[in-house]
Amino acid sequence: MPKSLFGTDGIRGVPGTPPLDDATLFVTGRALAAYLHREHSHARVLIGMDTRESGSHIAAVLAAGLSEARATVAFAGVITTPGVACLVRQNDFEAGVVISASHNPFHDNGVKLFSHAGMKFPDATEEVLEADILKHREESSAKTLHTSKPLVPDESLDAEYLTYLRDRIIPGANLAGLRIALDCANGAAYKLGPQLFHSLGAEVITIGVSPDGRNINAGCGSLHLEALRECVLKERATLGVAFDGDADRALFVSGDGKIVNGDGVMLAAARFLKSQNKLVGACVVGTSMSNLGLERVLARENISLARADVGDRYVLEEMLRSGSVLGGEQSGHIIFLDDSPAGDGLLTALKVASLVSMHGTLDQLVTGLKDYPQTIVNVKVRSKPPLDSLPEVARALSEARAALGENGRIVLRYSGTEPLARVMVEAEHESDVQRFSASLANALRTAIGI
Repeated sequence: MPKSLFGTDGIRGVPGTPPLDDATLFVTGRALAAYLHREHSHARVLIGMDTRESGSHIAAVLAAGLSEARATVAFAGVITTPGVACLVRQNDFEAGVVISASHNPFHDNGVKLFSHAGMKFPDATEEVLEADILKHREESSAKTLHTSKPLVPDESLDAEYLTYLRDRIIPGANLAGLRIALDCANGAAYKLGPQLFHSLGAEVITIGVSPDGRNINAGCGSLHLEALRECVLKERATLGVAFDGDADRALFVSGDGKIVNGDGVMLAAARFLKSQNKLVGACVVGTSMSNLGLERVLARENISLARADVGDRYVLEEMLRSGSVLGGEQSGHIIFLDDSPAGDGLLTALKVASLVSMHGTLDQLVTGLKDYPQTIVNVKVRSKPPLDSLPEVARALSEARAALGENGRIVLRYSGTEPLARVMVEAEHESDVQRFSASLANALRTAIGI
C-alpha cells in the first residue's frame, strides 16, 4: 500500500506546513509511543537533530507527543543521523528520532525513525504508524502549543558515540600526522568530525564548521566539493572529506584533487576486505545507480556487484538477505555491516583514512576504476503512475536499450521525496549519454511533466 507521509527517508517537508505542522508532529510522537508500547511497558526514545533553525521546535513538539503517550525522551542535541542510530542500538532505547533533511537546504526538514536495532523501520511498520497519524492529526493542535518545551541535550552522548567510532579504526592504522581536510557542511558533524580526527592524532583543517541555522549545505558539503578540493590543494592535505547535513554520507578528494565518490570507496574497501578474507561471498551490494565501471573492475578481481533499489534501506535489506558485509551508494552512503547497519559518514571517513595511512594515497586505493560517462536528468512531474504504463516512455526506453546493448545502462525511477522522475543514462560514449537522456526526459515531460 503506497504511503503518503513516509518517503524513502522518513517524513520530509517545510516546517510549519503539513506534514511538519505542529499537529502532525505531535500526533507522530504519540503514534510512535503507542506503537512501542505494544511490546514495551517502558518506551525510551532518543531524539537528535542537525543544525537547521527549525530543529529545536520540531524536537520539542515530537517530545510532547511522545511524553503524552508515556514514553521517556532523551535528547542528544545536534548529532549525526548515524550517531542516533548507534546510540539507540548500544543503549536501552526502543527507538530513535532524527530531525534532519539530510542534504536539502535549511528551509526543508524531516523526521527519520529508527528501531532499537539501529535500522530504519520497515515499510510495514511505517504503514501502521502512518495510519495512526492520519487518523488523529486533524485533532486540535492547541495542546501542542502549551505542552511543548525546549529540550536540554545530554552531552555525554557525543562522547559515547566518539568512543564507538574510535574503536572502529582499522587495526594497524595510525592517523598521527595525517593531514586531513574536513568539510562538515555546517551540519551535524561540525563538532564531531574535527573532534574524532583530532583525538586520533591527525592534523585537521576544517571548513563548513560555523552553522547559523540557515547555512547547512549552502555551497559546502558533499553536494559542493569545489571548496573542499581547493582547500586540499592549497593546504597540501593528504585527504579531503565532505559530509552532508546529517553526515550519513561522505565523499572524498585525494591529495591530487581527484574526487572519489561512493563507488571508489566501495572498491577500496572491497579490495581490503578481500585481502583479509573478510569479504563474505566475494560480493558487495550497490544500487541501480552504481557505475558500470565499478561493476567491471570488481569483476576483474572476482568480486560480484549485486544491485538494490536506490536508498540505503534497500541496500541494507539486500545485504542482510545475501550475507554481504559491504554495501553502499555513489552518493557516499556506505554500510560496513560488521560495524553498523547504518550508513555513517564519520565511520566511512575513518575507514578511508585508515586505508590511506596503511596503503598509500587515495588515488592508489582506487586504481583501475574507470567511470563510464553518466548523467542524471530530473523531470518535474504532476503525478507518479507506473512508468511502464506510459507508452511514450516505454517506446523511448526500448529504443535506447536496443541501441546501447551491454555497453550501457538506463534507470528510470521516481524520487521518493520530491515530485520528480529521474533519468539515469550510462554509456561508453558521452554522445550516447546525452542523446538518450534527452529522448527519455522529453518522453516523460510529454506524458506527465509539469
